[in-house]
Amino acid sequence: MSNTLLRRLALRGLLAAALLAPAAALAQPAPTPAPPATVPATVKVTLTTSEGPIVLELQREKAPITTANFLRYVDQKRYDGVTFYRASKTPNAPEFGLIQGGAQNDPARVLKPIAHEPTTKTGLSHTDGAISMGRFNPGSATSDFFIVVGDMTYMDANPAQPGDNLGFAVFGKVVDGMDTVRKILAAPTSATKGEGVMKGEILAKPVKIITARRAG
Repeated sequence: MSNTLLRRLALRGLLAAALLAPAAALAQPAPTPAPPATVPATVKVTLTTSEGPIVLELQREKAPITTANFLRYVDQKRYDGVTFYRASKTPNAPEFGLIQGGAQNDPARVLKPIAHEPTTKTGLSHTDGAISMGRFNPGSATSDFFIVVGDMTYMDANPAQPGDNLGFAVFGKVVDGMDTVRKILAAPTSATKGEGVMKGEILAKPVKIITARRAG
């Protein structure tokens, strides 16, 4: 067979292969798309205080607005250096109550108010160790939050009640460090500091939140 004929046959083979390649590629099964990245339903935050650490587990899935707001303060380090300034003890049962902390309307730290997420929407409740947002009217919460010691479900939303019945917005709970929370609750308060319902509940020596960071 002549070299010319061999070259023609080789060229035909290359052309045939080139024509068949797209068809073969089209015949291949489409690659399986990677599954979407899953976002954990909860996120942990450690509050390092002058009295010890408090580890929070925040309900990102159940209370997305309130959790996202808290995490903005954490990630922007706006809680670094603020204090737990209030210890509200239950009358006749001072081992129960709540401690409250936050930026206390410091304009250099406070972000815009957020929409209210009532417990009737989130399914959460003010049970022992719950963390919730302080507020005036619904939709006025900014930085200040509180942690309850003992069950205080009367702070949940209750549509059967008259007036402002939306309660407070629970968005997580303490998973480690309740001993620190109880220590803060038991600390002495000033008999004269505070206004309205907070009079007599302001800590004589506020407890500093040294840092607030996502855990792990």
